[in-house]
Amino acid sequence: MAQLQVKPTRMELTNLKKKRKVAARGHKLMKDKRDEMVRRFIAYARRNKELREQVEQNLSEMKDTAALDALRVKVLGKKGTLTELLKGMGKLAPEERPKVGAQINEARQWLTERMNERQDVLQKMEREAALKAETIDVTEPRRPVKVGSAHPITLVMDELIDCFTGLGFEVMEGPEVELDHYNFELMNLPKNHPARDAQDTFYMDDNIVLRTHTSPMQARAMLTRKPPIRIICPGRVYRADEVDATHSPVFHQMEGLVVDENVSMSDLRGTLEAFAKKLYGNDVSTRFRPSFFPFTEPSAEVDLTCSACHGKGCRICKDTGWVEVLGCGMVNPKVLEMCGIDSHKYSGFAFGIGLERIAMKRYGITDMRLLYEGDARLLGQLR
Repeated sequence: MAQLQVKPTRMELTNLKKKRKVAARGHKLMKDKRDEMVRRFIAYARRNKELREQVEQNLSEMKDTAALDALRVKVLGKKGTLTELLKGMGKLAPEERPKVGAQINEARQWLTERMNERQDVLQKMEREAALKAETIDVTEPRRPVKVGSAHPITLVMDELIDCFTGLGFEVMEGPEVELDHYNFELMNLPKNHPARDAQDTFYMDDNIVLRTHTSPMQARAMLTRKPPIRIICPGRVYRADEVDATHSPVFHQMEGLVVDENVSMSDLRGTLEAFAKKLYGNDVSTRFRPSFFPFTEPSAEVDLTCSACHGKGCRICKDTGWVEVLGCGMVNPKVLEMCGIDSHKYSGFAFGIGLERIAMKRYGITDMRLLYEGDARLLGQLR
């Protein structure tokens, strides 16, 4: 130990005492500073350890990637916990900074790896959950599917077409907007006939109308074909009627025409009776009543036994036991001649069936308007 050379005087002794006090005070300050830096170093190490443990706990409890992203920002972001630790390194002793910096960098690397590992696990879990939610169980019973069906008028029309084509008839279609010449004149309807009144017919102009019946197809067939002719013509027709339980301004008819040699009224009766029995069964009865149509001579209206009361009489048949379904007759020779067919060699019969009446009789409907209201509850029952 070096010895201090001083003069043994009172002044020197006093100066030495002062220097000793200053040195002791400086030593104490240095010791306190060192102790504080050690304390901070230990605190950094403790916070680093606590941060790892907290992050590890949070990662184990994490359920989705959104929460993981929030934790990544909270810990590793620009204002995150680890970044704040790096900013506080300036308060450490220079010799301690490399150690603390190395620990923080190691912690950052560890935290990044653990978060990436957890992200892979969470992404896999989310993909599996999404696939499970979208998976179709092919063993599960299918849900009931509401299946539509054809309209009752269409069903009846198809059934009648099958019936008459089975009897040798051919289906022929024509325009709904018709010339007066075909709709009236060639059907032997003179200019003063009541059916020509504006209250019954929709006129487009003086020569064009919405057809009031499917009978114009008789004229078109006879003008374009040579006997023998055997056709049916289904389609819509139009009349200026008030809407009620039995009338509509738009309804459906099916015209039938046969022209050949030696065609008689008995052929007509046999054809319509075969049609009625095929449609309603062998128990149905037919009744022919004399009537008048300008385009047939003789003419008749055909009634069938009421399906509601079976001929006993009810409100539907007006207590008669019969329901009118069609008009028919032998083709008027004058109509044959106007269409260029020799009435002395050929004869024929024609009939017109109201499809709404057939449908109402078939399905027990008492009001025609029900067929056009589009009520799915009703139409679903009429299949």
